[in-house]
Amino acid sequence: MTNSAKPLTIWPITGIGEIEPGDDVAGEILRGVEELGLELQNADIVVVTHKIVSKAEGQIRSIPDEATYRALVEGEAVNIVRRRGDLVIAQTKHGFICANAAVDRSNIADGFALLLPDDPDRSAHRIRVLLERAAGVTIGVVMTDTFGRPWRRGLTDIAIGMSGLPSLVDYRGTLDSHGNTLAVTEVAAVDEIASAADLVMGKSEGIPAALVRGLELSGTGRVSDLIRPPGEDLFR
Repeated sequence: MTNSAKPLTIWPITGIGEIEPGDDVAGEILRGVEELGLELQNADIVVVTHKIVSKAEGQIRSIPDEATYRALVEGEAVNIVRRRGDLVIAQTKHGFICANAAVDRSNIADGFALLLPDDPDRSAHRIRVLLERAAGVTIGVVMTDTFGRPWRRGLTDIAIGMSGLPSLVDYRGTLDSHGNTLAVTEVAAVDEIASAADLVMGKSEGIPAALVRGLELSGTGRVSDLIRPPGEDLFR
């Protein structure tokens, strides 16, 4: 991971309009970077919310009433973990455990809902390849969504898709500042990147992407690497 003394800079990528099915998300991001007066550089990380990717990929469903919405949630869930009133905590086909199977009614016209991309890692990789070809650089891409956490209040953004980055930064076997050998420390760097980028994108400003510069990460991880296997899950 990068030297902690090196500055980390995060820019909100503004000017990306409403995305429609079939739109070029990578092209919109590149145009937004250029409007900032910047150019993509090697080791940059582009962070993009899944919502504009889902819209571009046509992951939009009509929900004329609550019954349709509930049926859609049930259809997207492969396992119901908990129910409380109208809230459903479900596991998606991607392995994510989240509220209402990630069927989202925010940032979309009334009467419609967004689903997650069919394969978020593949979608992130496609965006990365297009950006790299256009800019002639090597970068990483992180796709995000907003998740709750079982033991803490409040929401935070996490990575649900990625390309060109390691899923985990493994410090096991290295020494801490007191000379102790680290035995279990693996850092979910892509989740930290997602949360940091969300600070400049916000939830209501309509800024669906950010540019992160100053980290030196490269790898070929997948978000599935971050999902705890059932045998390690002490709470289900």
